[in-house]
Amino acid sequence: MRIPGICSHDPETVVFAHLNGGGMGMKRASIHGAYCCSSCHDFYDGRVNRLKWLNLHGQTMADIHAMFYEGVFRTQEIMIKDGVLKL
Repeated sequence: MRIPGICSHDPETVVFAHLNGGGMGMKRASIHGAYCCSSCHDFYDGRVNRLKWLNLHGQTMADIHAMFYEGVFRTQEIMIKDGVLKL
């Protein structure tokens, strides 16, 4: 997701994060996921308090969702290049 001030930029911590909103105990389809460092994933999933960061950076949750969607697009390009996702 590359969230400014949150992202560790450490490839050793990269995990696959699913789009939020699947419901308790349910995940959205993997086509709607993004590779994220563990810090961005924790932030996106709400395991850390986002309010301070949002206020500090003048951002909204819509901005966070936009960062996630950009991550989805980058992830899909990687997956196509690596042959994991075929069109």
